[in-house]
Amino acid sequence: MKIERVYREILHKILDEKELDAKFKQRELSKSTGLSISTVNYALKPLADMNTIAKKRFGFTVIDAKKILFYWASIRKLTRDITCKLAVNEKVEKIEASVPSRTVFTAYSAFKFKFKTIPSEYSEVVVYGNKEDFEERFKSTGKYPNVIVLKLDEHLLKFKIAPIAQIFVDLWNLNTWYAGEFLKKLEEIINGIVE
Repeated sequence: MKIERVYREILHKILDEKELDAKFKQRELSKSTGLSISTVNYALKPLADMNTIAKKRFGFTVIDAKKILFYWASIRKLTRDITCKLAVNEKVEKIEASVPSRTVFTAYSAFKFKFKTIPSEYSEVVVYGNKEDFEERFKSTGKYPNVIVLKLDEHLLKFKIAPIAQIFVDLWNLNTWYAGEFLKKLEEIINGIVE
C-alpha cells in the first residue's frame, strides 16, 4: 500500500536519523514519498485518531513512534508483495553477496548489515528487488525457497538496506521461528532509541 511509504518516511526520521522531536509537513512528506498530499493526509488520519501524532498549524509532530510502528506492522501484508520465491543451493552469505545492484535488503540480512550482529542463525534472504533480475541471476534448483523477492517501490530505492521500521514490520510478518528472535532484539534497539 502506498500509505506505507508515509509511515516509513516518518519512522526513518525518528529511528534511523534519531530526530525524536522532528516536525513534519504534509507537503514535504508528499514530495519525499512521491505521493499526493491527499494520500499523505489519508495515511495520517488513523495516526491522528489513535493520538500518535499531534497536529500543528503547518504540520505535525509524533507523540508515540512505537504505536505507529505497531499499527503499521499490523496492517502490513507482506505476502501480497512477494513477486517470487527461489530455492537456491547456496549459503546465505553467498546469496547476499550476489544479489543484483537494484536490491534493498530487509529482514534478517538487513538486520545483520545494519547492526553488525545477528540474534540467531537464519536460512532465508528477504529482499526488495526486480523479479526478472533475480530469476536471471539465481537458478532455483533446491526444494525449499530461501530467496524471497518483494516488490520494489521507488521510495525504497533511497536505501540500500531497509530502514529500521521497514525491517521491523517485515520481520513481524514472517513466520519463521527465528523471525521472533530478530524481532525481540530489534524491539530492544528501538526501545533504546525512543525511550
